[in-house]
Amino acid sequence: MHIIVETPEGYLPDQYGKHATGEDMRNGFPVTSFPFQVTDIPADTVALALTLTDYDAVPVSGFTWIHWIAADIPVTLANMPANASRQLAGQFVQGRNSNAGSYVRNTDPEIYQRYTGPTPPNADHDYTFTVYALNTTLDLPEGFWLNELRHALPGHVLEEASIDITSRV
Repeated sequence: MHIIVETPEGYLPDQYGKHATGEDMRNGFPVTSFPFQVTDIPADTVALALTLTDYDAVPVSGFTWIHWIAADIPVTLANMPANASRQLAGQFVQGRNSNAGSYVRNTDPEIYQRYTGPTPPNADHDYTFTVYALNTTLDLPEGFWLNELRHALPGHVLEEASIDITSRV
């Protein structure tokens, strides 16, 4: 299984992160999810799940920052368009990102329960994007937490793939 994300000049395009403008922002947060494609998916895959995390956030916040988690993504969405987190909401289940936790306490579900893009505060960061091919749907509720996804995955992952995506400061 392979993940393809276009990163011109080695960076996530500005409209998907810190340097977004206009409709790509909501209350100071970049909210337009980047397009991606998953190829060579195992034939018996029933659904996909994904995580987008920032391990480079540990020195800044004290923990890995979660930017996007989703599950029960139909295989037909393996070629995910830009802004799918919002435009295709309801076609798959999305969990809470780190903006939902006690560190930020954001109360807007459009921000804390969907994609919010990279906003590296101190240097360029590498964001780990992982996609899981699953043998079933996980039936997690809207707004699930990352630990719930991690507990649901064992025994259901046919294959997984990860890439690091760099976003500029």
